[in-house]
Amino acid sequence: MESMGGGSALQFRVGQPKLFGFNHKCKKEHSLQLIDLNDLKLKTHTNFKLVLSHCHKDSQTPILQSGNFGASFDENWLLKTKGKEVASCLNGRNIYLVGMMGSGKTTVGKILSESLSYSFNDSDDYVEQAMGGTSVAQIFKQGGESFFREYETEALQKLSMMPRQVVATGGGAVIRSINWRYMRQGITVFLDVPLDALARRIAAVGTDTRPLLHFDSGDAYTKAFMRLLTLSKKRSEAYANADATVSLLTLAACLQLEDVLDITPTAIATEVLVQIEKYLRDNNR
Repeated sequence: MESMGGGSALQFRVGQPKLFGFNHKCKKEHSLQLIDLNDLKLKTHTNFKLVLSHCHKDSQTPILQSGNFGASFDENWLLKTKGKEVASCLNGRNIYLVGMMGSGKTTVGKILSESLSYSFNDSDDYVEQAMGGTSVAQIFKQGGESFFREYETEALQKLSMMPRQVVATGGGAVIRSINWRYMRQGITVFLDVPLDALARRIAAVGTDTRPLLHFDSGDAYTKAFMRLLTLSKKRSEAYANADATVSLLTLAACLQLEDVLDITPTAIATEVLVQIEKYLRDNNR
């Protein structure tokens, strides 16, 4: 597996009979039928075991180990293939992405919706539209958090009635039990991102659009981290109620990346699909 730098797609090398060296510490395997890309005329197909995650938490061994491989396919192909597989099992159920602010729910959600041939909605955007275009930050300023949460619940209720949606929820949507009543009609996935990475990302882009983190002065990273820490303590149990979890720390280790922020959104979306597939399989059992 190679990173092509600058956010480019990862490449998976495919070639000789022994294609993938599996990490003995990985717990789960997910089977995909991959085209034998050595045959450029695509005459043959070969079944392989492709492991996308589930590495042991202490393991630093990549899931797909490098070797003398031939042709390549990028992560977009893998995302599309997995998306078709999962979509056929969802029966139109919605996918709700939950997680802290800055965890990438909107970016990943848009990619995920395309792979599933679903529509995409951001619950914050939905609230803003319902309020005549008033921004979330302005809603917080004028009416307070409780006022915003009422509209957020109303948005989730309406979205739950529309099938085949990927919904990026607000970071605090999980704290109201009534919201779970609507989200449980679909499948919830928690994007678990380390607070350090969240603070670095938020500090880099600013806090003007994040009313719970906005501050006038001081070190942006430190203040963002401390505030995120406080919010995380209040919400961690609620996030644990999600049907599936995507741990970016685990995924980074599996991809041999030192920084979780180097993981591409496409790779995260693919992992979301893997975890949804695992949830569906376990649920069917």
